[in-house]
Amino acid sequence: MIKEKIIPFSKMHGAGNDFIIINQINRNYHLSASNIQKIANRNFGIGFDQLLIIEKSTVDSADFKYRIFNADGSEVNQCGNGARCFFHYLKLKNLSKKNIMTVETRSGIIKLAYKSDGLVGVDMGKPIFEFDKIPFNPASENSIKVHNETYNFHPISMGNPHAVIKLDTFDNIDFTKIGETLQDSTMFPESVNVNFLRVIDDHRLALKVFERGSGMTLACGSGACASAVIAIKNKWVKSPVQISMDGGLLEINEDSSGKIELIGPAKFIFDGEMNLSTFISHE
Repeated sequence: MIKEKIIPFSKMHGAGNDFIIINQINRNYHLSASNIQKIANRNFGIGFDQLLIIEKSTVDSADFKYRIFNADGSEVNQCGNGARCFFHYLKLKNLSKKNIMTVETRSGIIKLAYKSDGLVGVDMGKPIFEFDKIPFNPASENSIKVHNETYNFHPISMGNPHAVIKLDTFDNIDFTKIGETLQDSTMFPESVNVNFLRVIDDHRLALKVFERGSGMTLACGSGACASAVIAIKNKWVKSPVQISMDGGLLEINEDSSGKIELIGPAKFIFDGEMNLSTFISHE
C-alpha cells in the first residue's frame, strides 16, 4: 500500500516554454527521475517542459535556490524562461517583497527583476566559450552530416551546453534528426541543446530549439541567449536582439562587459495539487 503524498504545484509558462513549480522551502518531496518523467507526460500526467523547484539557498548571497529538471528527469544547470517564471511565482505567492532578487543555481548566482510592461529580466552572466567548460570535445570540423546535408555549428555555454546552427530557411529541415545526432555524438559528453537560427534583420532572429531531455520546445531562454551571442559575435546582428520563437518574443541585451540580459514574459496558468502515488510505479 503506497501512502498518499499530496503535492501543491503551480503551472506557468514563459513564451510557451511551460513549467510546473514546486515549493520545497519547508519540505522535501524527494521526487525521483521516474516520478518526474511520469508527471511530465502530457497524456497521463500534468505535462511540462521543465520542473522548477524552490529551496532554501545554501549561500548567504542568494535569496533562494532554484533547481531545474527536464521532462526526462535529468537535472540541468540553467533555464532562462524558467528563471523568469520562478521570480514571478515568488512575487505572486508573497515569498519575497524584493523587486530585485538573487537566486542560486547549479551554474552560479543569477539576478532577477521586473522590467517595463510586466516583463522579467534575467542577468544570465557571461557566455562560456572554453571547450572544457561547455563541455565540448572538438572534432576535426564543427559540423555534422544529416540526410546528406552538412550543418556547421558553434559550441557555447550559457550555463548549459548549446550548439548554434545558422540556416537560411527553416523549410524542409529535420530539426529532430539533427538535434538527436548532435546529442548522441561524442563531441558533447553532457549532451547539448541544439539551436537553429535564421537572421531576419540587423536586430531580429527567428529561432527553434531542440532541447536535451525535452525535445522541440516552443521557447528556450538560455538557447535564445546562446544564439544571440553567436549572432552578435559573428556580426550577423547587433545588440539588442529580438528573438522570435514559436511561443513568442524574447529580447537579449549584451552590455559592454559581455554580460547577457534576457527579457521576456512570465505567465501564471493555474494552481493545483497532485497525488504522488498516482505517478509511482506499482510494478
